[in-house]
Amino acid sequence: EVQLVESGGGLVQPGGSLRLSCAASVFTFADYAIGWFRQAPGMEREGVACISIRDGTIYYANAVKGRFTISSDNAKNTVYLQMNNLNADDTAIYYCATAADDYALLVSHTYTYRGQGTQVTVSS
Repeated sequence: EVQLVESGGGLVQPGGSLRLSCAASVFTFADYAIGWFRQAPGMEREGVACISIRDGTIYYANAVKGRFTISSDNAKNTVYLQMNNLNADDTAIYYCATAADDYALLVSHTYTYRGQGTQVTVSS
């Protein structure tokens, strides 16, 4: 079974940056995509970014394009989310997840595995 462990969340001022990490026990090619979604209190889940395990194709939600960058280090079974120019709307719990494809991860929220989440708070 795949285990996903997130780290790197915290409190940051508006305009600041954070880098999240997701350590996976193993990358399985039965899962096409690995990436991040977030959920703020009282809000629905929102897909943030994902990357194809097989070919590295990357997808971003419109809300984070140009500010967030997802990357992976397959040798370390780790996925990163570099978040720049953060604002209050980015405040949420960020979860790492795997899914059958990018649509499942970003839109339909149909995950095969997910982590426990890491809190990101953007506030002055």
